[in-house]
Amino acid sequence: MRKKRQFTTFSLSFLDIMCCGFGAVVLVFLIIDHASQALSDEVNRGLLEEINFLHNDIEKGQSGLVRLRNALSMIDQQLLQAQGLADRVQQQKANYQDRFNRERLRSRSDKEQLQILKNDIKQLEQQLNKIRNENDSGKGLNPRSFLGEGDRQYLTGLKLGGERILILLDRSASMLDERIVNIIRLRNMESEVKRKAKKWQRALDTVKWLVAQLPADSQYQIYSFNDKVAPAVAGSLGNWLDVSNAAQLEDALSALHLIEPDGGNSLENVFLSMLDLSPLPDNVFLLTDGLPTQGARTVTSGKVSGKQRMKLFSSAVEHLPASIPINIILAPMEGDPMAASAFWQLAQSTQGSLLSPAKDWP
Repeated sequence: MRKKRQFTTFSLSFLDIMCCGFGAVVLVFLIIDHASQALSDEVNRGLLEEINFLHNDIEKGQSGLVRLRNALSMIDQQLLQAQGLADRVQQQKANYQDRFNRERLRSRSDKEQLQILKNDIKQLEQQLNKIRNENDSGKGLNPRSFLGEGDRQYLTGLKLGGERILILLDRSASMLDERIVNIIRLRNMESEVKRKAKKWQRALDTVKWLVAQLPADSQYQIYSFNDKVAPAVAGSLGNWLDVSNAAQLEDALSALHLIEPDGGNSLENVFLSMLDLSPLPDNVFLLTDGLPTQGARTVTSGKVSGKQRMKLFSSAVEHLPASIPINIILAPMEGDPMAASAFWQLAQSTQGSLLSPAKDWP
């Protein structure tokens, strides 16, 4: 018979101890695990709050970044505008610099022109002083004075110098008036009325003006002409007269006032009379109002056409001596359109001048 195992209390106690120890461990573990879980939850709440705080900072930072980007974009735009404005300013500066340079060059040119003008004025002043000195020494004095109405002075372009000056005065009937109907009316009136005709009086005043410009040391001759030629001083045909003889000069002008315009005019005869002067004139003044109506031989009747007058003019010019300036003072005349052209060509070919004066000249 098998023997029964012997039961000892030690073994049970050991197991109880072990179970108690294990239970204690489990209890401790549970206590520790609960505390760690509570601590973890507490830590997690702090981290979440910190994370939320960081998220808020990030959102604020992103918002600020957007604003900074917008501000940077505006600054870039303003920079572009400023750059464009700077380019325009630079261009304007270059334009102003160019204008300044041009103005400076123009100013320099103006200064040079001003200096040239000053030099010209200085030369003119020297010439004026020279003329005044000549006048003071008795040279170049005018033999007589002429003062028109209102003390008028005109720029004529006439060459008034010379040592021997010939004045030719047309005294044909056409010198009575500008219009043909008035010429016909006046030529049938009394001599006193003819001599006081306005056109004729202007012609006499022109002769006085020319005489007033004669150099005091020169010689002169005054011929009046229609179909015939007569000197202003009787018996002086073909002779030169001295300008310095003031009494004789006054007699010549007084004699012209006794003439009454009449008949036609012959340029050929008066040009031929120039050849009798010795020596020949070096300056001629012709006072007339139109082309000639007569040749070397007088035609007493019939109307002279424009072509015939041009033919008579050409024939007269052929007798002119060479190298003598012919200065023409052409009074207005109705019905003679070719006169101005013909006399202008004559003045140009002889190096003279043509003047068609106003009614209030001289």
